[in-house]
Amino acid sequence: MKKLIASAILGIAAISPITTLGKENAKGLHLSLKLESQEVIKKGNKFLLSQQHADGYWGDPKLPAFTAYALRCLIVDPSYDTKAPTPAPVQKGLDWLLSQQKSDGGIYGKGMATYSTASSIMALWVADPQKYKEQLIKARGFLINQQTDWGVKGENDTEFDGGIGYGGTYAHSDLSNTHQALEALYHTRAIATDTGDKKVQELDWGAALEFVSRCQNLKATNKIENSGDDGSFVYFPGNSKAGEAVDSKTGRVALRGYGSMSYAGLLSLVYADLEADDPRVKAVTTWINENYTLKENPGLGGQGLYYYYHAMAKSLVAANIPELKGKDGLKIDWRSDLSSTIINKQREDGSWINTDASRWMENDPVLVTSYAIMTLQQIHSSLN
Repeated sequence: MKKLIASAILGIAAISPITTLGKENAKGLHLSLKLESQEVIKKGNKFLLSQQHADGYWGDPKLPAFTAYALRCLIVDPSYDTKAPTPAPVQKGLDWLLSQQKSDGGIYGKGMATYSTASSIMALWVADPQKYKEQLIKARGFLINQQTDWGVKGENDTEFDGGIGYGGTYAHSDLSNTHQALEALYHTRAIATDTGDKKVQELDWGAALEFVSRCQNLKATNKIENSGDDGSFVYFPGNSKAGEAVDSKTGRVALRGYGSMSYAGLLSLVYADLEADDPRVKAVTTWINENYTLKENPGLGGQGLYYYYHAMAKSLVAANIPELKGKDGLKIDWRSDLSSTIINKQREDGSWINTDASRWMENDPVLVTSYAIMTLQQIHSSLN
C-alpha cells in the first residue's frame, strides 16, 4: 500500500510493560519476546486443538468464523511447518469450512454471512491461496456483492452506501464488517486479477472509502451533523456504541469514538491506499496516541477488549507504526506492552477469556483465545 502499509501480513513468565527503551535494549527485549510468544502461541493452539469438534469445526457451527479464526491461529503458528503435509486437524477444519460455502460464494451458516465469509477468506488464504483459488474468488464475489448501494449514484444516496454490513437481518453497513471485508479483499486481490479475466468483479474502493470517512469524527471529511472532530471512529454513521460526549476539539456534544472502531478505521484507511499524511490518517493516529491504553477498550471499558487488542495489532503493523507517542512525549513500545499484557492473561489451560465483560461473545474461550493468538502472531511477524 504505497508508503503506508508494512510488509507483514499477520502474531510464561510475567513481563513488565515497557514504554520507552534504547534501541539495543529494545532489540534484546524483542528477541526475548519473540521466543516467549512462540511458546505462548503453541500453548494456546494446544487448547484450540482440544476444542475441535469431531466434524472438524470449532465453536458454533452456525458461525464458521470461529473455525476460520482457529485455523488461522494454527496455520500462522511460528512453529508450523508449511513444507510438511497438512496436519490432520487442520485439513479436517479446512474441509469443514469449505463444506459451508454456499452457491452464492459466501461461507456462512445462519446469519452474519459477511463476518464469517471474510474470516474464512483469510483462513483459506493463509492455508494455500493457489489450492483454494477457485473458492476464494467465489467468496470474494459474495463479499463484493454485499457492498451497499441503496440508490442510483447521485440519487437517493444514503450514509450507508459504499460500506458492508452483516447482511440479512442486519442489512445496513457498519465499520466492523466493512474493515474485515476490506482486509480479506485487499489480501486476495492479486488472486482475482491473476485469472486473466479483465472483467473480474472488484469492490468500489472509492465508495468504501467514502463510507469509512463517514464513520470518522472529522469535520473536514465528514459532514454528518452529530459527528465530532477528534479523529476517532464510530460503529456506523450517526451511531456509536460508546454513546455521546463533549468533543475535545469542538466543545459540542457529539458521537463518542472508541478504541476498537478507531483502529478498525485506521486499518480501513490503510487498505484504501491512503498515505500517512492524509488528514484522515493523521487525525486518527493522533487520537490513538492520545488515548493509548491496554487496561480497557477506550470508550467501552472492558467490552470488546480482545477484539480491541487484535484490531490494534493489525492496524499498527499494517500502518507501519512501531511506536506510539504518549501524552507526556515518551515513546511507547506498544508491541512489548501489548504482548506482555496478552501473555500475562493466558490461563493455565492455554486459553484466554474476557473476565470483565461477555458482550460480543467474549465469554467464549475459543473466540477470545483466537483473538489473543492472532494478536501475538501479528506482533511476532513484525519484530526483527
